[in-house]
Amino acid sequence: MSRIITLLVIFAIGAMPEAAASEDESADSALAWMLGCQGCHGADGRALGDEVPALKNTVARFLSVPGGREYLVQVPGVAMSPLEDEAIAQLTNWMLTTMDSQHLPTGFRKYSAKEVGSLRKNPLGYDAADVRAHLIGKNMALFSN
Repeated sequence: MSRIITLLVIFAIGAMPEAAASEDESADSALAWMLGCQGCHGADGRALGDEVPALKNTVARFLSVPGGREYLVQVPGVAMSPLEDEAIAQLTNWMLTTMDSQHLPTGFRKYSAKEVGSLRKNPLGYDAADVRAHLIGKNMALFSN
């Protein structure tokens, strides 16, 4: 019996750092959202007029659109952020799961620092709104409900 308890304790201790890291990443991402994104997108990802699109219940839909995954990291506010690639990856993954988990595609693949670093090399400029409209227009059925 004591051997089972010892094994359970060892297992629990071994699992703790991963859970703690996940909680730390979530807290870091929430703080990064508050400091870098919330000013325009609000605390809940709502739209602010025509200039700032809604993220709440919408943003993960871009992952099911050709070019949409790239778009999410190439918009100026993300691509030009002073955050490191790893922090951007964590923040983007947090945003997707927090703001729009119901529309995550089956087999959702989280962004990695390497992918973010590659995509940020080609940021969108003033054409970001046009690219967004094009992505939505070509996939209207996905964005209409």
